[in-house]
Amino acid sequence: MTDVEHQMRGWWERLMAWLRGPRPAEAGRKAAEALQDLRDSNTGRKAESALRDLRQGEAGRKAEAAFRDLREGETGRKAKSALQDIRDSDTGRKAKEALRDLADSDTGRKAKAALRDLRDSATSRDKS
Repeated sequence: MTDVEHQMRGWWERLMAWLRGPRPAEAGRKAAEALQDLRDSNTGRKAESALRDLRQGEAGRKAEAAFRDLREGETGRKAKSALQDIRDSDTGRKAKEALRDLADSDTGRKAKAALRDLRDSATSRDKS
């Protein structure tokens, strides 16, 4: 085999490997290395410091207080009450019954079996 043929074969093999994409283990390793490089870099350290400052700073405390007020305040109580009213209403009870009936029906059992088969086939594809 001439040098040109050998070189062309090498390029072809590299092109095919590139088109197939990296192997899952190799891709995971490369991603982990990239994340570690980012963490170790000056930019990564600055970003972590900025996030820490944001959480511990006045803006972070104000945001936490705002969320707490929203959950515990009048609006939050009204929203919880409205959801409870929907659940307890006649319409809510009918919807629960309809879902229960669907799950117990022949169609519901067939849908569950189809989902199980789909999951099992996807799992077997992932293992191979």
